[in-house]
Amino acid sequence: MDEAAFAEMAERYRHELRVHCYRMLGSFTDAEDLVQETLLRAWRKRESCEGRSTFRAWLYRIATNACLDALAGPVRQREMSAAPAMMAEVSWLEPFPDRLLDLAADGPDAAVVARETIELAFLAAIQHLPVRQRAVIIMRDVLGWPAAETAEVLETNVAAVKGMLQRGRMTLRAYLPRERAEWSAQAGPDEREVLRRYVEANERSDLARLKELLREDARQTMPPHGLVYEGREAILELWGPVLAGDAAWGEWRSLPLWANRQPAVANYVRRVGEERFTPVNLDVLAVRDGRIAEITTFDPRLLESFGLPAAL
Repeated sequence: MDEAAFAEMAERYRHELRVHCYRMLGSFTDAEDLVQETLLRAWRKRESCEGRSTFRAWLYRIATNACLDALAGPVRQREMSAAPAMMAEVSWLEPFPDRLLDLAADGPDAAVVARETIELAFLAAIQHLPVRQRAVIIMRDVLGWPAAETAEVLETNVAAVKGMLQRGRMTLRAYLPRERAEWSAQAGPDEREVLRRYVEANERSDLARLKELLREDARQTMPPHGLVYEGREAILELWGPVLAGDAAWGEWRSLPLWANRQPAVANYVRRVGEERFTPVNLDVLAVRDGRIAEITTFDPRLLESFGLPAAL
């Protein structure tokens, strides 16, 4: 197979491989790098594809092992808290734009972008698993691979895979929110309406309307800074000075979008005396029963991956 033919075949799977690497790593930026590494390794090992498996499964094997190698490196060794998972504890967590998830959804398997396995709560939780358990959970419970095929990828046996799967599931139950089983697998009208109202309240600097949108037990986290604000009043105390009053930053613009199959908002501000709106952050919302239960706030540098401008 010549290079052009190989590149054409591999390119069909680029988007879903990026999602796979993202689940393994929790970082959109790192996932981009690992897809490139996967395709480079695949080209170098192209002779090994013949007669072993489908081309797609072969690429997944290479991607999984590239991620395991990256996670084993000294730069990627990460300290995790023993407390239940919160976004702030996973300092490397980054959002994944829905516009790119939609490209992966055009592939042969809808499970690649299933909401319950791409939302931020799931991504944060699986980062607490040992890396090989994480790989087993993703291959068995997300992609639906047989135990024998998973064992081949990890160069182990079926009994070991079953043991890792059992331990991984037990660990995930401790880290995932208890009410998660009740969440809708599809974006509902409540989420779209909450997103619309959140954008309007931000742009009007209307703290009273924002208060109505938040659950009393809402939480805001800010990876990679490790900041956590527990409860509606703590969140409003944080927002108040920048939205209203003498210390307000200026005029706000909020652009609605979607990340990890969740409603999200890109926030820009035009400070006093400035001509343009500059980015401040990216909020990803978790909506429960028509109100915001969690806000995960990310650095504005990530807006580029959403195709958003550096200024308005």
